[in-house]
Amino acid sequence: MKYILLIACMAFATLSFAQDAPAKFQELKHSFGKIKKGVPVTTEFKFTNTSSKPLIIEVATAECGCTTPEYPKTPVMAGKESTIKVTYNAESEGHFEKKVTVKFAKYAEPVILEIDGDVAGGK
Repeated sequence: MKYILLIACMAFATLSFAQDAPAKFQELKHSFGKIKKGVPVTTEFKFTNTSSKPLIIEVATAECGCTTPEYPKTPVMAGKESTIKVTYNAESEGHFEKKVTVKFAKYAEPVILEIDGDVAGGK
């Protein structure tokens, strides 16, 4: 009997921690293609709040200083759309792949946005 109760408690705990994604992004990866060194490029990642409550982005962080995310500082209401802008300023030539981690309030799993491209010589 104790064994059955233990299994039931574990199943309930697992289900209570499972969360649906709070936002649906139109895309999670953007390729800039060929860009020039020292010339910033920007893309927008559009998303919809798919939860039933206002959605707050706690923080969006990039891997390095050459990538700058801009995100809404006010709550995104349920069912509404918003964007996260990501700007990349190439400091060296060659292929690049960068990630931006987006953390939503009250959700454990972050969303990872990715950009890539190829940098050619000077302005």
